[in-house]
Amino acid sequence: MFLEGLHIPLTTPFQPDGRLNLPKLAANVARYSKSPAAGLLVLGPSGEPTLLSDEETREVLRTAAHAASPEKVLLAGISRDSLRATLDLADCAAKLAYDVILVTVPSIFSSGSHSVANAPTATHASQQSGTTHRRELLLYFQALADRSPLPLLLFSDRAHTLPLDAVVELASHPRILGLLDAVSQPATVEALIQRTAAIHRDVPVTHLFAAVTARMIQAAAASHASASFLSANALSAAPSVAQTATALADESPLSAHAPAGSALRTRNKSVGFQILAGNTPSIYDSLRAGSVGAAPAFAAAAPQVCYEVLAAWKDEDPALAAEKQSRLAAAAHFAEETPGNLKFACDLNGYFGGVPRLPHLPPSGEQRTAIEGLMLPLRN
Repeated sequence: MFLEGLHIPLTTPFQPDGRLNLPKLAANVARYSKSPAAGLLVLGPSGEPTLLSDEETREVLRTAAHAASPEKVLLAGISRDSLRATLDLADCAAKLAYDVILVTVPSIFSSGSHSVANAPTATHASQQSGTTHRRELLLYFQALADRSPLPLLLFSDRAHTLPLDAVVELASHPRILGLLDAVSQPATVEALIQRTAAIHRDVPVTHLFAAVTARMIQAAAASHASASFLSANALSAAPSVAQTATALADESPLSAHAPAGSALRTRNKSVGFQILAGNTPSIYDSLRAGSVGAAPAFAAAAPQVCYEVLAAWKDEDPALAAEKQSRLAAAAHFAEETPGNLKFACDLNGYFGGVPRLPHLPPSGEQRTAIEGLMLPLRN
């Protein structure tokens, strides 16, 4: 799967009583589908995924998939601590024609003595423990990639940190496409690209070098199948009574062959290990370091402004890209502090944000005033 471009991490709308608000989710997805974004990330970290049950997760995945336009790459955030539970949700995402699953470090490895990123090294025993946890983590992702019906995109942030060495080792797996890096330090991106430089994979793209999604393939196949036969009623001249009688007598169909529908035209493009910037203030720096795209949380509230950073960079106008990036910094920092802040910023730009699910809280009056001022120059 080709991951170049902007991927919008969706928020998850809720009713005031905490129930899912699926109609508002569908409306948001339909509007995001009209944006120049390359894809949509459903139940990413900013979508409050840990507050949803597995059944609610399936409902959100289903609603978003049905509302999204076929050309948008669909990424499903389905991380669970157990391999079995993650695979169950991966199967669900595959049946809904998602393209990629987003997975992160299980919580048992991301805090306290089980932290892989901060494994203690003071004693021989602790070194052995850190080595064991690293093997467990690698095995988790490798087994998931082996058995998942969809390819993987790894996710790393400060709370769920994947060590560079682990990412490099996992990058060699053919079903692990890349990394969504929510820290996006340029030096780390550069190092990762250098250490995975030998990886080259062919991915299908359109004649415009956009990603070929599973739903595009399904739509093309359905169009081709429906174009193979036309019913008699669809023909310009209806069959006569005599023709009908003859057809019935011969048990021949009243449909006629039609010219085959236009097939989906694709070509192959060679890509390496693909890195997406997930940290809004450093999108530009991450692109300079070698990232192919971005999926910042703030894109849910201001997709156009985030896209303009990538567009300017792709047009080889670094000065404009840096200027566009500078417009995002203050607003993104404040909006991304809490799910409630981000959802209020979405409301200001015409996307339904609503209230977060408890224990997350909506912004205070003072916070709302601050967000309104920061979002004013970033309105769509």
